[in-house]
Amino acid sequence: MGNHLFDAIRVAAAPEAVFIETADGRQWTYGDMIALSGRLAAALRTLGVRAGDRVAVQVEKSSEALMLYLGCLRVGAVYLPLNTAYTLAELDYFIGDAEPALVVVGPKAREGVEAIAKAHGSRVETLDAAGHGSLVERAADEDPDVADVERGPDDLAAILYTSGTTGRSKGAMLTHDNLLSNALTLRDHWRFTSGDRLIHALPIFHTHGLFVASNVTLLSGASMYLLAKFDADEALKLMDTATVMMGVPTFYVRLVQHPGLTRAATAKMRLFVSGSAPLLAETHRAFSEKTGHALLERYGMTETNMNTSNPYDGDRIAGTVGLPLPGVSLRIAEPESGRPVPDGETGMIEVKGPNVFRGYWRMPEKTAAEFRADGFFITGDLGKIDERGYVHIVGRGKDLVISGGYNIYPKEVETEIDAMPDVVESAVIGLPHPDFGEGVTAVVVRAKGTALDETAVLDGLKDRLARYKQPKRVLFVEDLPRNTMGKVQKNVLRQTYEDLYKA
Repeated sequence: MGNHLFDAIRVAAAPEAVFIETADGRQWTYGDMIALSGRLAAALRTLGVRAGDRVAVQVEKSSEALMLYLGCLRVGAVYLPLNTAYTLAELDYFIGDAEPALVVVGPKAREGVEAIAKAHGSRVETLDAAGHGSLVERAADEDPDVADVERGPDDLAAILYTSGTTGRSKGAMLTHDNLLSNALTLRDHWRFTSGDRLIHALPIFHTHGLFVASNVTLLSGASMYLLAKFDADEALKLMDTATVMMGVPTFYVRLVQHPGLTRAATAKMRLFVSGSAPLLAETHRAFSEKTGHALLERYGMTETNMNTSNPYDGDRIAGTVGLPLPGVSLRIAEPESGRPVPDGETGMIEVKGPNVFRGYWRMPEKTAAEFRADGFFITGDLGKIDERGYVHIVGRGKDLVISGGYNIYPKEVETEIDAMPDVVESAVIGLPHPDFGEGVTAVVVRAKGTALDETAVLDGLKDRLARYKQPKRVLFVEDLPRNTMGKVQKNVLRQTYEDLYKA
């Protein structure tokens, strides 16, 4: 049977091929990767980690952290990456829910985490941003050639907790084949080869940085520049020798604002991928005008990896997330009944394919509620399919505003507001309203130094939207709240302004 995911990684490149180069010039070959991940796997086994055990990891990004993920695969453990911003109170929930055999944290966090871990029977080891710590020290004397634990396609490889914007975070269980099938599809769809060099500036506690960026690189035998975080100056320098960049929209907004972003600067690059949050059409246009490159936007989520992608060849259309990937079935359905709706109409996006997760950790009822009888997963995202088959994301189901009995899709209102001069961006939410149930409310970031006011925005929408879709109020903020992946946190806005319409 072998080790389903790691066996495919092991044969992707010659041992002497470069896998990682870091900002300080250190290089790791594929041979180095196999040796260190083997030692870490052996250290995990010595620490009592067995097949199926969870290993929770809250550490800064480093080459060694990536090797730890691979070591977990090899020992048959279930890798559980945790956002580095989580507090001890949040960690208490994740450790209590997942009951990991081992928790790996930065040295400074050890003491606080040990108190939590002890209560749940978990051991604690350390790993810091420089790749040092008690776990690496333990691994130094281990045999790198200990045989990998057998894992089949349906065995769990990882649990990723959803960001929990609607209450308690849920652990999405991802199998070896969920990860392998999706990475191979993306490798082929985006034309990755061993000659590619990826600028990797994403966090590795998230699907995008860990599974899309890292797994696709590994399965292509390609190399990556591993950056601790995104820096526009550094990214532009690396474009002279890199070929691909994957980023969140914020990266591309910063690049567009950088005077160094030119056709000459990006001439050696073949692909720029954007995901994790919606890309504004104006960012897409500005990037294209400055570089001649059309950003490739795609759509995925923690539970499914990637579902759609704009084409490698063909039109990459701003404001869409492209077409379903090979092997992925996607439909738009009425949220309540699950009945498919005609093309062009808005409904719930539902998907099915080898990329779709096995369910939520220890939540059988929640899992059952999220799947249709025919196996389609209800994503919670609202969307539509246009006449060319391209998928458009309209918003999250929970962000739908129901005002006076009418359904209002925030994206439609946001698109009109964002098109106004002096508007940087907007977020439209529904707030409790005594007459309408929910009041349509716009939260707007205006361009610096402009005097745009509520009346001007409302006047601008009068002839553009049906009356019931027009905001009752327009509020102005310096910045919209965002999570680490750049998604606007509408739940935070709803909490902040929940009393706006109270008498």
